[in-house]
Amino acid sequence: MSDFILIVDDEQRIIDLATMYLEKEGYTVRSATDGLNGYRQIVETNPALVVLDLMLPGMDGLEVCRKVRATSDVPIIMLTARSDDIDKIVGLELGADDYLTKPFNPRELLARVKAIMRRTQRADSAPAGGSVSVGNVNIHPDRRAVEISGRSVDLRMKEFDLLLLLARNIGKVFTRERLLEVVWGYDFAGETRTVDVHIAHLRHKLDGMTPTIETVWGVGYKLEAR
Repeated sequence: MSDFILIVDDEQRIIDLATMYLEKEGYTVRSATDGLNGYRQIVETNPALVVLDLMLPGMDGLEVCRKVRATSDVPIIMLTARSDDIDKIVGLELGADDYLTKPFNPRELLARVKAIMRRTQRADSAPAGGSVSVGNVNIHPDRRAVEISGRSVDLRMKEFDLLLLLARNIGKVFTRERLLEVVWGYDFAGETRTVDVHIAHLRHKLDGMTPTIETVWGVGYKLEAR
């Protein structure tokens, strides 16, 4: 993976503002102003993180995200000019790691970039730990692989990290804020809808799994043996 951040946005002022804040923190930044060029750069240069606008000429951000996720787990922060939940949910469903609604505070973008980069670096350097077996689920951190009753299940990076955390803490309730802190690396009040969408993805992909991911209403989630 390369050591730069790619910003894909058709508004030059957004690129300039985000670049200024990111470069002040020592990040190298590249940019693209349309979806086709952005997608091409992602495939050819494999950036460390992508800041991806939803509304792009040529190929919109959702399509770029869909195509990238077919072959890569590069972290993606999606930008949307609309506050509609459907845009955010679709982006997360397609594999975006997070999103920000325009207009956004560049300091918040910087904070989220730092959080994702810290999390990625920790995942790369931390010892994987031993396999975890719970019910009919086997989790192998060294290979980032999951099996249900011997059947392999394909999980994205954050989905895997969520499942592993819950499986290592059977019966323990995690608030959405705590999950954001541990899995996403946020040390501030992030958008908890991100957690809900990833949990929904996990439940769908892990159909037939025992134990099950339980909602503790008003609090958060836990993995509960039955």
